[in-house]
Amino acid sequence: MALGVLILDQVSKFLAVQSLSDGQRINLLGDWLTLYLVYNPGAAFSFASGATWIFTIIASVVIVVVIRVSRSLGSVWWSLCLGLLLGGAGGNLIDRLVREPSFGQGHVVDFIAYGNLFVGNVADIAIVFAAIGVAVLAVLGIEVDGSRPSKDHDDAEDSAGDGEGVRRRSILPENE
Repeated sequence: MALGVLILDQVSKFLAVQSLSDGQRINLLGDWLTLYLVYNPGAAFSFASGATWIFTIIASVVIVVVIRVSRSLGSVWWSLCLGLLLGGAGGNLIDRLVREPSFGQGHVVDFIAYGNLFVGNVADIAIVFAAIGVAVLAVLGIEVDGSRPSKDHDDAEDSAGDGEGVRRRSILPENE
C-alpha cells in the first residue's frame, strides 16, 4: 500500500509539474475541483510556511514510528491505514528533501484544488484517508495487533482488583 501511494504520488506530481503552468486552472468538476499547480512550503492551507524544516522532521518521525508499529501489525485494516500514512508522509517528505529551495526545505507540489479552500496532492489524500481510518479503528476498539478489549472480561478483571489491567482477546483465529 505504502509503495503504491508513494509511486502514484510522485508520478502525479511529475505530470502536474510537466503539464500545468503557473496560474493555469483546469476545471474537472466546475470550480469545485480543479487542477492548479502550487509549490507549498508549509502544511495544509500553507500553514507555517516559514518552518518547512519542521515538517521535514515531523514526516521523518512519522515514517519511523509507522515502521516500528508495523512490527506488531495483526490487523488488515491497520495495515491499510498505516500503509496510506507511510506512503503519504513519504511522498511529501521526498518533495521536502529534493525540491527547491534546498535539501530539507523543499516545497511540496500541490495540484488538486478543492474550490478556493485548499490545494493538495495524492499524498495528502492518502494521509486524510489514513487519519479517518485510524479514527474509525480507534472508535471500534480494534488494536494494531488486531485484538479488541473484551468489555465483559475487563469489568471482571477490574472488579477483581488484581491489578493485572486490561486483558485482550484476539479477533483473529488463533494459531495452534
